Order: sequence, then structure tokens, then C-alpha cells
Amino acid sequence: MKQLSRIFIVTVVALSALVFSVQAQQKNPPVFPEFSALIQTGKIRLEFISGFRDVKSIGVQRSLDSVLNFNTIGYISNPGDIRCSYDDGKPLPGSNYYRMCIIFNNGRYFFTKVVLAVPDSTINDREKLTAADVKAAIAAAKAAGVATTTAPPPVGGKATEKEKEKEAPKEEKIVWHPSNYIYTTADGNVNIKLPDAPNKKYFVKFYEPDGTFLFDIKEVKEPFLILEKAIFLHAGWFNFEILEDGKVLEKWNVFIPLSYRN
Repeated sequence: MKQLSRIFIVTVVALSALVFSVQAQQKNPPVFPEFSALIQTGKIRLEFISGFRDVKSIGVQRSLDSVLNFNTIGYISNPGDIRCSYDDGKPLPGSNYYRMCIIFNNGRYFFTKVVLAVPDSTINDREKLTAADVKAAIAAAKAAGVATTTAPPPVGGKATEKEKEKEAPKEEKIVWHPSNYIYTTADGNVNIKLPDAPNKKYFVKFYEPDGTFLFDIKEVKEPFLILEKAIFLHAGWFNFEILEDGKVLEKWNVFIPLSYRN
């Protein structure tokens, strides 16, 4: 009888400990370590250190608004490793926000905090490509046998107001210069610099040289934004149009080199 009582007591204690452990986990779910999302050349790289075990999968989710419309874009190939990484080779135009969905073998899951992709500080992303840089890049592309188009003339906006005062020059005589709003940097990415973005409504559109629509950013909310070069799918010239509160601010073009320097 005493032996049965002891077994009963041990069983009750064990069950109580299990229930307490489950309740503690429910009240205090595991906190996933902070992860980084760095805008690099050709990708946005996510890196983190995980101390979890019995992980079934880690899904990478992405959104443009940081609150809604998160979509799973891929999975970590080594979810059980301590050090993990994921490369987003096709980021979206605009701000890219990421979060992880961790699923354990027992069926439990949770989401990490949301992280905004920011420029990699180890890469030179501030040096604007000049007309000389673009000329050299075009010459290098031609030497490599890669076809390039000439810069199309500016149409509309501030870039053409000065031209209207003079006779329209031939296309090949137009001297190209980088825009102060949208320009390529030494890492090959495209920067959008609109200091008044928080107070005004900017709408940016990008086109192929032949006028084919590529993509747009319906509202630029940040004064500084980086578009990863992979978004443009290929090197060469691209036209853009900036609308400020519904009016054309600038129509110009930007060149993305085939190669780049860090």
C-alpha cells in the first residue's frame, strides 16, 4: 500500500511539473534572437544565430508595409544549425521588411520580430556614379560583347524646362548627368533621395529604354531608399519618372553597370 502511495505521489509530482512547464512556455514563449537584414550587391542577406533545437522549419516572410501582407518567400536550408543565413535575390521595389516563422517538431510555432532591410555599412553605397563612370562602364560592356543602349534624352520635368529655352539638340549630343533624386552608386544599387518624402506624396515609376513599364513605387515614405540592383533584372539604361503631389518633378534616366565595385 505504501509503495502504491509513493508511486501515486511521484506520478502527481511529475504531471504537475509537466503542466507547470507547459504553462510557463505558453506565458513566456521562446524569444528568437535578433537577426539582421542587410542590403548588399545582388541580394538582401539575412543572418542570425539560433539556439533552438527540434526545429522542423524556419520560413522567411517578407512585406512592404511591416504590418500586413507578409508572404513566405523561402525556407532556411539548415534550420537546426546555430548560425543560419538566407539570401533574398529578388527583393521588392521599396522598403523590404522581414520576419521568421519558426515551426518545431511538436507542432508549436511562433513569429519573430519584424526587421527592416538596411544598407550594409561595409559596402560603399554613397559614392554616386558620374558620367565618366557610366562612360567607362559602357566601354567595358562593349569590350565584353554586351550590347548597351545610348542614354535616351530627358522628357518633361525639370530636366527639360531648360532645354525648352533652346533649340532641341540631337539625341547623341545630350550630355548625360546623374539625377540628384535617383542615381546609381558604386555598389551597383539605385538610390532614391527625396528629403521631403515624409511631408509630400511622391510616386516613382521605372521604364525600360523603349518605354515598357517596369515597376513603380506608389508612395515613397522615407527620405532615403535603396533599390537593390537585382530588381531591375539586367544592366543598362532605365528611364524613371518622379511625381510630386501628382505633378511631374523629374523625368530622367539611370544606368546600372554590368559590373560594380565595393
